[in-house]
Amino acid sequence: MSRKRTRILILFLVCNMILTGCGVRMKPLMEFRTQYLDYFDTFTAVTVYAEDEETFQKYADIIESSLKRYHELFDIYHNYEGISNVKTINDCAGIAPVETEPEVMELLERSLEMYDQTNGKVNAAMGSVLGIWHECRTEASADPEHARVPEMEELQKAAEHMDMHEVQLDPEKNTVYLPDAQMQLDVGAVAKGYTAQKICDELREAGAVSVLLSIGGNVQTIGRRGDGKPWRVGIQNPDTGSQQSYLHAVKLEDMALVTSGSYQRFYEVDGVRYHHIIDPDTLMPKRLYDGVTILCRDGAAADALSTAVFNMKPEEGQKLIESLEDTEAIWIFPDGSECYSSGFRQYVDD
Repeated sequence: MSRKRTRILILFLVCNMILTGCGVRMKPLMEFRTQYLDYFDTFTAVTVYAEDEETFQKYADIIESSLKRYHELFDIYHNYEGISNVKTINDCAGIAPVETEPEVMELLERSLEMYDQTNGKVNAAMGSVLGIWHECRTEASADPEHARVPEMEELQKAAEHMDMHEVQLDPEKNTVYLPDAQMQLDVGAVAKGYTAQKICDELREAGAVSVLLSIGGNVQTIGRRGDGKPWRVGIQNPDTGSQQSYLHAVKLEDMALVTSGSYQRFYEVDGVRYHHIIDPDTLMPKRLYDGVTILCRDGAAADALSTAVFNMKPEEGQKLIESLEDTEAIWIFPDGSECYSSGFRQYVDD
């Protein structure tokens, strides 16, 4: 696919108050927008407030080069010349350790932390099971009339090879080894959030003070908008047939917002919807919620938590969220009812 990027230049001029040693001066910022269509198999949208087009272009170059790098590093389906990525690790399962990039090591270390923190409800070593569901979704897309649900026996056999603690990480040598030849990594539950967080870290180092980055709905923000107001982001209504597209607008400042929902990727068999969020315990899609949205400072944590909490019973998920600092959540149930963590409403700007 050829790279497609659309840029909307200088939509309007705003004033940003900058404090200096001599007092307050007005420094104009301009809003720029750009989008990318060919990374992480999803749509990436960026809004940046910058002093001029040259500064914006510097930020845009960072965003695009980093999107490309992380997309290739975390890909489980394709190889890239000169790159040792997650697919490389999977290809060498049961054969030999793979020397990989520091970002892959860091992502897997974070994945292991989240695996332990959530009692295995988000599992980057679940690729053997997720691969079966992916194949069924792909088949259903090509031939809906013959869509099928995986056989439980097949899923249970694959589930014998998804113990995250068996993944051998050696940070000193920067190697990853899957001693089980049938184990496969799938970092889809954390990769986009991690990428958004890392890109925003890079932009901050480059001087950016006002950015909203959304990678397939994994939102990460830097600072406030150029007019001094918090970023305002909508939480999508899981009922995609409703005239109300968004349930709530929330205010974000140096925060991440990530949603996991049953409406995002799914297929149907005999009128029953099977979405892509698979419960590690039952090996089937969980049906407790239509959507779970997480707010926190860390995009990687928000991404992983949205999957984990989606796979937890309400009381279990609420207990986890309440135990975490600067972390909030909203649960949307199939009947349209909602449940919030104790501090969630302070971010709502309806």
